Amino acid sequence: MAHYRSVGSVPHKRHTQHRDEGGALYREELMGEEGFSSDSSLLYHRGVPSAITDSTVWELPDQRRTPNHPLKPRHLALHGLFADGEAADAVTGRRQVLGNGDVRINYVVTGTEPSVLYRNSIGDECVYVEYGAGTIETVFGTLAYRTGDYVVIPRATTHRWLPSERSALYPVEANSHVGPARRYLSRYGQFLEHSPYCERDLTGPGEPLVCEGEEVEVHVKHRVSGAVAGIGGTVMTYATHPFDVVGWDGCLYPYTFNVEDYEPITGRVHQPPPAHQVFEGHNFVICNFVPRKVDYHPLSIPVPYYHSNVDSDEVMFYVGGDYEARKGTAIGLGSISLHPGGYAHGPQPAAIEASLGAEYFDELAVMVDTFAPLDLGEGGLAVEDPEYAWSWASR
Repeated sequence: MAHYRSVGSVPHKRHTQHRDEGGALYREELMGEEGFSSDSSLLYHRGVPSAITDSTVWELPDQRRTPNHPLKPRHLALHGLFADGEAADAVTGRRQVLGNGDVRINYVVTGTEPSVLYRNSIGDECVYVEYGAGTIETVFGTLAYRTGDYVVIPRATTHRWLPSERSALYPVEANSHVGPARRYLSRYGQFLEHSPYCERDLTGPGEPLVCEGEEVEVHVKHRVSGAVAGIGGTVMTYATHPFDVVGWDGCLYPYTFNVEDYEPITGRVHQPPPAHQVFEGHNFVICNFVPRKVDYHPLSIPVPYYHSNVDSDEVMFYVGGDYEARKGTAIGLGSISLHPGGYAHGPQPAAIEASLGAEYFDELAVMVDTFAPLDLGEGGLAVEDPEYAWSWASR
């Protein structure tokens, strides 16, 4: 995200002395992507950011996955994963719904207790807030979040969630970096005029937290050879608080983007899913379908045509309104549909005629398309609707 920010106290020149009022030297940390060849930020710590006093194993939630075999479309009712009133930690309570070697899709419902301090060193996270509000404390400062936010957290950013109310989160954990679609950006990283959102719609962290503390535990998710899915966890104990940063500057930092600020691209006939793209990572994209004026050709069919995902699996998370193409099924708010590559999918037959003449769709859905097959996580298996695959034939 090549959008420069400077927050708090930083020296005039990088890699030069920066001292507090008493003359003590701040410790400069470079946080950068792709081996000093991409976006980065410089952070100035009171303590030593490398000083750890202990390291123990963090037993992660179940990371096992089951192949989608025999191949079929699936409906997963995520609201069944957490009972009314049940709450979990925003980090340690995540349940994996779908995943592959590039990305993992999770779901968790929190109460108002703060999460553990957490750092994902495998890849960036893009967390969609289905509902709820609160703040996220990070090494860069504090972000507020609310319903409809995408929270994009760069790899290795130490942070914790502080919900102010019950919150349902849809964390998309990548093995890569996540950012705006490249076709929306100039060669220097500025949003172009045809982009459905721009820098004004992004909210970065506020002032540094400058927290004091000793012997502070941070849960770290990282790569482990031979572990289930190659993923392991460690609890590192730091001599001083990671949030002891007095200032930072650069182009790498967490931010939020609210789906209400996405300007939909429409046309006389049905627009394909890439017209709804928001973000991309390695081997996957994130799109959203928002309330919008629909096709205005006199003979248009507003719902999607049947299509074969030759190269990708399509995951649709239904979060608002009434999704027109799935009318006549058990799919509702909180549902996921998985339509895998090798299977031609499209609207329920009754939905096609019902959509004719429509001028506006009041629907909200978040879509993840992957370019490698998705397996089912334990969370997905726990809430599968076994009848969904046959719904086109029965209606």
